[in-house]
Amino acid sequence: MIKDFLFHVKYAFLLFPFNRKKHLARKLKESFGSLKSDTFNFKQIESYFRKKDHYNAHQVITDKTCNDLDFDQLFMFLDRTNSRVGQQYYYNKLRTIDVNPAQTKLNEELIQTLSKDSDLRIDTQKKLEALNNKDAYNITCLFQEEHITPPKFFFVIKLLSFISLVSLLLAFYNPLFFMVLIGVFCINFVVHYWNKNNLIPYTGSIPQLLKLNNIAANLHLNPLFQKINPNLSVSIKFINAVKSKMFFFQLEAKLQGEFEVILWFVFELFKIMFLIEPLLLFDVLKKLDTKRNEIENVYTFIGHLDMLISIASLRHGLDTYCFPDINKGLVIKANQIAHPLIQDCTTNNVEISDKSILLTGSNMSGKTSFIRTIGINVITGLTINTCFAKSMSFPLLKIFSAIRINDDLINNKSYYFEEVVTIKEMLKESHNGSQNLFLLDELFKGTNTVERIAAGKAVLSELAKNNNKILVATHDIELTDLLSNQFDLYHFSETVENEKVGFDYKLKEGKLKNRNAIKILEMNKYPSGVVHEAIEISKQLDKKYS
Repeated sequence: MIKDFLFHVKYAFLLFPFNRKKHLARKLKESFGSLKSDTFNFKQIESYFRKKDHYNAHQVITDKTCNDLDFDQLFMFLDRTNSRVGQQYYYNKLRTIDVNPAQTKLNEELIQTLSKDSDLRIDTQKKLEALNNKDAYNITCLFQEEHITPPKFFFVIKLLSFISLVSLLLAFYNPLFFMVLIGVFCINFVVHYWNKNNLIPYTGSIPQLLKLNNIAANLHLNPLFQKINPNLSVSIKFINAVKSKMFFFQLEAKLQGEFEVILWFVFELFKIMFLIEPLLLFDVLKKLDTKRNEIENVYTFIGHLDMLISIASLRHGLDTYCFPDINKGLVIKANQIAHPLIQDCTTNNVEISDKSILLTGSNMSGKTSFIRTIGINVITGLTINTCFAKSMSFPLLKIFSAIRINDDLINNKSYYFEEVVTIKEMLKESHNGSQNLFLLDELFKGTNTVERIAAGKAVLSELAKNNNKILVATHDIELTDLLSNQFDLYHFSETVENEKVGFDYKLKEGKLKNRNAIKILEMNKYPSGVVHEAIEISKQLDKKYS
């Protein structure tokens, strides 16, 4: 019986890698099209984007616009990548508008194949999963950051290493050299642990680079994937040329388990004796410093492939999506457009042609969500060729927003001052020679009514020039008359029945006519005197401004 038990244990142990791979394949197949269950460390996810040179990009989406459009939440919905490399690359792609029709065509060809060929997709995903370690975030440091340089006394390190080697060899002939070896070892011990601080940033990134290069070499054998970068093999070979010296870092990373303690101790003594760490570290960094472009080429190949699988997964899980028609016209048109983050979102149709759009409506009726819906769909359409609509067309746009503005108490700036600075930047961009989409919510609400309406009208009239498109929401009904020549009027409305407020979130033509704010006060049991006085004042103001 004991023999049978041991046989089954041994058999199960041998099958463990096979069962693990089988389980991973099943998991990847079942999760295709589903949201990612993972934590998001945006500081590390953003690191590639923050240091990337975007000089040739049509536009980089600003932090302000990202905050206005809830970009972090949007990314968590869109991201279905399998590697940390793909995650960083995908984030950068979504914040960088750079339309390339030839690249888009190739992307769609690859996405279609990966969507249909589940075996190819899952095999690729399994390889990419090997780069899901958090240390993979740090690969970008190897080609985006300055490397540490050898200290001025580096020649002493080389000399100490040489003395150790000579002393060890001569000790077999003269025991006195053992004393020299022990003395040098003590000095080397200090140097070795001084160098540990230099080594720490690279003990994770360099092993991950080796893994990245191996995976890229394997995936690049596929003729379909070669289309992403036909010349990638050159970059792979360049990195392989340094592979033998980087193997030390890979070995260092592997000796972390409890059973490797003894081996680690022996290895550590060997490294101290000959100062292997500082000698190899600075030599490897010197060589990697000359291969930054090659490392980034391999990085972007893996990131781009992972991103395409993520887009395929996203689309697979959607009920409705479309490819945008990015044209040279002046019209923004959407059919059954939806906000991707709103569950069971009410869809709307809209066309922005000769005039921009001014939205009126009460709070919670859907104005701001609709503005965000347009902004998000334009961004995803321009970056990943995917819109959350039945159909959508628009020109190549730059997107700017002023939706969510807060007081800056740390720098002693009021809400109004922050808004003034933001709108000033928009006015500047309105003359940038590009077609722009400006998204605004409640202009100048940090000031009094008369000046708010006056300044709002002047700013919106200026922004509307030069074929710019504007979506602006306001509670100031007076603006609907002042801007009727430049803006089409639309509204969202609610119904108040049986002491309940209902919203249909449907975009309607014309300005809002019914007003329910005071009615809602009455429904919430405000004192009758307050309600009555509010109604009377409202009537007087209507007469004054009618």
